[in-house]
This record gives sequence, C-alpha cells and structure tokens, in this order.
Amino acid sequence: MAIKITAILFTLIGIALAVGGGQLLLLGGSAYYLACGLGFVLTAILLFLRNAIALRVYAVLVLASLAWAIWEVGFDWWQLGPRGGVIILIGIWLLTPWIRGPLGFSSPTGMRYGASSTPLAISVAVAIAVAIFSMFIDPLDQSGELPSQSVAAAPPMGGDVPPGEWHQYGRTPYGQRYSPLDQIKVDNVASLQEVWRYQTGDVKRPDDIGETTYQVTPLKVGNSLYLCTPHNLAIALDATTGKEKWKYDPNSGMNPDRQHQTCRGVSYYRDQAAAAGSPCAERVYLPTSDARLIALDAANGKVCTSFAENGTLHLETGMQYNPAGYYYSTSPPAIAGNKIVIGGAVNDNYSTQEQSGVIRAYDVNTGQLVWNWDSGNPTQTQPLQPGQTYTTNSPNSWSVFSVDEELGLVYIPLGNQVPDQLGMGRSENVEKYSSSIVALDLNTGADRWVRQTVHHDLWDMDVPAQPALLDLTRPDNTVVPALVGPTKQGDIYVLDRRTGEPILPVTEEPAPGGAIPEDRTAPTQPTSALTFKPRPLEERDMWGVTMFDQMICRIWYHQYSYEGRYTPPSLKGTIVYPGNFGTFNWGSVAVDPERQVMFGMPTYLAFTSRLVPRADIPPKAQDQKGSEQGLNRNDGAPYGVYMGPFLGPLQIPCQAPPWGYVAGADLRTGKVAYKHRNGTVYDMTPLPLPFKVGVPGIGGPMITKGGVAFLGAAVDNYLRAYDLTSGRELWRARLPAGGQATPMTYAVDDGRQFVVMVAGGHGSVGTKPGDHVIAYALPR
Repeated sequence: MAIKITAILFTLIGIALAVGGGQLLLLGGSAYYLACGLGFVLTAILLFLRNAIALRVYAVLVLASLAWAIWEVGFDWWQLGPRGGVIILIGIWLLTPWIRGPLGFSSPTGMRYGASSTPLAISVAVAIAVAIFSMFIDPLDQSGELPSQSVAAAPPMGGDVPPGEWHQYGRTPYGQRYSPLDQIKVDNVASLQEVWRYQTGDVKRPDDIGETTYQVTPLKVGNSLYLCTPHNLAIALDATTGKEKWKYDPNSGMNPDRQHQTCRGVSYYRDQAAAAGSPCAERVYLPTSDARLIALDAANGKVCTSFAENGTLHLETGMQYNPAGYYYSTSPPAIAGNKIVIGGAVNDNYSTQEQSGVIRAYDVNTGQLVWNWDSGNPTQTQPLQPGQTYTTNSPNSWSVFSVDEELGLVYIPLGNQVPDQLGMGRSENVEKYSSSIVALDLNTGADRWVRQTVHHDLWDMDVPAQPALLDLTRPDNTVVPALVGPTKQGDIYVLDRRTGEPILPVTEEPAPGGAIPEDRTAPTQPTSALTFKPRPLEERDMWGVTMFDQMICRIWYHQYSYEGRYTPPSLKGTIVYPGNFGTFNWGSVAVDPERQVMFGMPTYLAFTSRLVPRADIPPKAQDQKGSEQGLNRNDGAPYGVYMGPFLGPLQIPCQAPPWGYVAGADLRTGKVAYKHRNGTVYDMTPLPLPFKVGVPGIGGPMITKGGVAFLGAAVDNYLRAYDLTSGRELWRARLPAGGQATPMTYAVDDGRQFVVMVAGGHGSVGTKPGDHVIAYALPR
C-alpha cells in the first residue's frame, strides 16, 4: 500500500511540476521544472511497476537538482532550501523499508531482499552535506570595517544642544542621529539592562485603519522626555524614572480615510525673551492627524493660548479642496530663527483634488504666517492673502526637515504629485520639484537650490528621509558643508549643502521605456556614487517555502513587466524594485560627524503595481478604510492602481532573502564597508524560529561616540546594538511589541547614559502593536 500511495504522490507532483514548468518554459523561463516533473513521472511509473530502477532514477534526479541549484544560486542556504527541501525529504522516504522492500527481489530460497539503496543514499547524503555546509557560509555577506579614527576633533553638530540631551527629531537641527555620549561602548554594551518602562495607554483600536503605527522618537530637555502617540496624545515623562509628568489629549478623532494614524514626534522651543519659569517660556508643539498644530506649555501640558488661534494653527487654511482625513502632519516641524516650519502629508493616490503640498513658516511665538513655499507656484512666497488658495495637489513633504541656521537654509525632502504612477499633465514646476531635495531660504522661503533624485517619477519614489548635515573633510583636507540624503531607490546623495552640487559624483544612467500611450518616461535617471541600489531581479531570485510556490513566483515574474529599476507602470502589472517601502524610508541614516561615516538599514522588498482603467474600478465600499496597499482609486484620473508587496501564493515574498541589512559606508570616499543580514523570522512565522534571514524593517538608526549603533526597525521585535566599525551585532533586547521607531540616548543628572526605544508596532508591516516606552542603561 505504501508504495502505491507513494507512486500516486509522485504522479501528482510530476504532473504539477510538468504543467507549471511547461508554462514557465513557454514564458522564456527555466526548463528545470518541466524536466524535474518528467523525472517524477518516470519514477512514479517505475514505482507502480515495482521496479528497483526507480531508486536509481530518483538518485539521478537528486544529484541533477543539486547541481542545478548550485549553478543558479551557489551555496546560499536560503535559496537552496526551497529548491531541494521536498526532493530530499521524499528521497529519505524512498530509503525506508516500506518502499525498498517491495522493490527488491526474492532469492531461490524464498528470502526477500530490498532494492539496493546505495546510489540514492549517496545522492541524498551529498545533498544534505551541501545543505549543512551552506548553513555556515553566507555568499551575500559583505564584511569590512569603517575607518575608526576621528577625522574632525570637534565638528559642528548644529544647534546649541548639550551633549546629554536630544532636542530635535535627529537630536539637533542637523539631523545626524548622533550622540557625543560615550559611556556605553563596544566593550560594555552587552551589559545593558532595562531600567524603566512606561505605557502610554494609547493602543490600537478595533476601528483603526491598518497603518496605525508608533514611530515616535522622544525628545529630552532638562530632566524631561517629550513624546506623542499614534492618536496624538502628547506626554511628558521624568527622564530618570520614566514617571508621567503630564498628558494632553487633543481629541483628534478617528477618520477611516486617513492613510496613516501616527505621530513621529513633537518639537521643542525655548523662548529666550521670556522669563525662566513663566507660562509657555518653554513649549512643545504637537502636530495632529486632523491637520492642527498645537502649542503646549512644556512645564504642564496646558495649551499656550497666545499662539495662533487660542493655541492652535489650522493647517488646512488656504486649501482649495479640503476633504477630511486627506491631509495632516505626521512629522515634527523644524524650529529655527524664531520660525516653525511645517509641511504635511497628503493621502497617496486618493484623488487629483487633494490639498497643496505647501511648506509654511510661522512665527514660533505668535503663529503668524511669515512665508509659504508652494512647489506648484514656487516664486510666490509672500504670505497668502485671504481668499487665495495654494496650488491643488502640488508635491508635498511629509518627512522631517533639517536646518543650517548659519547658512540660513532649511532642507526639504519632497514627494510627488498624486497620482504617483501617472505623469500626464504635470506642470513644469511639478516636473522640476517632484522627488527632490530643496533648500529654502529660512527667512524668505525662496528656493536656493533643488536636487532631483528621480526624473518624472512614476513609482512613488519621493524623498522620504530627513537629510543629515555634517562638515565633510575631503582627501586634500578642505572642509565642505555637506548634506547626506538617503532615497527610496537606494542612492545616498552627498551634496554641498550650500549649492546642491554633488560632492560624490552623480551620473545619469539609461532607464527603461514603455510607458502607457498617454504618458512618457525619462530617458535617464540619476544615480549617486554612494548607492545601495539592488542589482536587477532575475528569475533565479524568485523564492518560496517549497519548489512549488517558487515555481509559481517564477511564472509570475515573467508575466509582469520588468526591465530593472524604473520599469514604468503598466496595465498588465509591473514589478517595482526597490518597492514602495524603499531601500531607505523616513528612518533615514545616522552619521558620525567625527569619523565621517554613516550607518543605515537598507531594505529590499519588491512591490507590484497594476494600472486599472477608470471604468473597471468598483464603487468604494462603505466600510473601506484608508490604505496605501490594494486598490488606490485616483479619483479624477483615468487610471487607478493596485499596489502591494510582490508576494507568492503562501503570502511570503516572491523575492529571495535577505530583505534587510545593516550597512556602513565611508562618506568621504563613497565606499560601502560592510553589509550584513539583519533580523530573524522569529515573529514572522507560526513557530518562533530564530533564523537570521535578513528581514525587512522600517525605522531608523542612532549612533554614539562610544562606537555603538542602535537600531530596532526589523520585523522581529528586538532592539539591537552594533559595532559601528564592523556592523557586528553586540547586544539585543526583546521588545514587547514592534520597534518601528528610531531610538535615542541621553544622560541624566548623575551622568548615567540611557538609551530609549518606543515599541508600538507598525500596521503596514504587521508587527505586534503596543504602547511601550523603554529605557536601558548599564548596571550601576
């Protein structure tokens, strides 16, 4: 009976592989699956006939499959496993007495002898040996070291921030995410332990949208921490004990049309003209998801009614169209030169009649509008007059700004005009400013320079990250004020922040064509000399848990349109790689202004997009909630778009891991020193497996003078510490929820250095939600 059932199983496997393999071959793909299917069918026939040659045929299939797999992917265990797992397990089954016995022969004396297992046993043993060998090497790992010596002894870090404090999102207006504290070092970081934990009480609700996320980086001023929560509560904590000082609820409400329900941070301001201790002498500015900016007294959380309209700025002012839930600020505004500068996020791909992407500067004390810069009308920077409106649906900036107050410039990472995937009808200004870094005059709002990172963007490759500023020492020892700008497509732009001119070369490379008839593509696209762009996907990069879903992903790969980075959207569907999460996102990178190196988390996860003619878009469901994935309706445009990760039939990525790395690069030379897989599948699978695959993530890093880099972000729930020089993991702490935020560090009154991480999860990547703020320090 066992041999009959096995023969039937082989027949079914063979037919499935032969049919799928034949389709793949007709699409121009590998012939292996067809040949393998025929090998299974032949083995099944021999098993039905109880012919011992079945074991020899299968032994040949095992060795041929092993040779093919090594030829395709080398000794990458994560790629070999899906190719050979099923084949090896079945091979072991064929070696059991229940199969070998019926395939044997009887001697003249009546003794029954099983079929010879030697050829199959040897082939299976060889395959297992190769698998074990591949577990101990990583052909995709790039080892190396960053320079450890200091290039600049006392470099400018921006702003007047004491070493033990963290006043802005990236610690200072320069956005370096670098702390000059060095109590925690490479040789003692493994001793870090939790010292306090606080829960905000703001948890994900049943009626929340999918992308309800906790991405905040707290600020530390004096002995207080200031933070916000996904539903826009503002909270002050004692920095030493974690005890709550005050909490403010702006009652921003719920709206199913919001694509994001999050708050990345608040902004802090000290009025130098006010008497110390007077009401609102120190302020915390809170952006809300219903498009308000609220000024709070940092001492007690009370509203500063002298600011704007009784303490509140209404950011929808001046918008021609104002659908509720379509516009809000998810990032903390920048404060410099007695101005508070703020942008706003618009819902991607909802409608062509969305709010403007205008950047506005207000008097930080009174809330009076000082200037406005609208990328759709960039020369009109004088405050908008009553009755006038900003340009509808102009490119917006939803991320964090950086400021060089000495140069009088604020640096804006700009996004795109909705719809992201349709470039028809864009104005000359939109074409100029989309997906770029723009330097605005802090006093007037006039643009001083623009550096575009994608031409005629059709892929949602907006610049997502706060630029990091530092003074870069060239090999001839000249010093250049530099800007480091990470991008979704993987390029890291290193520019002279005075002019926008490249310090590391930027070249134009040919780009794929083939846009829909109504649209066009740019013939070339820029690439920086410092880049983490992935190599183009190939069929051999398709992945799965088994050979079957891997084969299906290979078929889908050929059915999509794909010619590498910048393949235009299409009606049949396009692979977008890097995908919409980007190689880098709002978490940016951290830079060391003394060693002049960077640390980051490049992520590689392919997405797909498919244009849908307006007539084929179904009516909006009454209970439909906002999302960037699935059907994006693009109301008012001729096409909607289906978007999402490129997943296989088992809802795991079709693209082989690693999907996430930690990496270090020398900013002076543009050389990448190392790239190591980052993160495990511990929280991605039904069983808690600690396999270091290299998983995707979203969040940012922080580095210290002690030579340690800290990073959560990955979709397993850990905070990790790394050796900045080598990228080697030094320590990790289990988090109670997803750590999709950027950690920060500070010192308390007795000099003890704390590291703080927020763990609250991220709706888009599916990590566990929570409401935790956790502090770590070395033992006393």
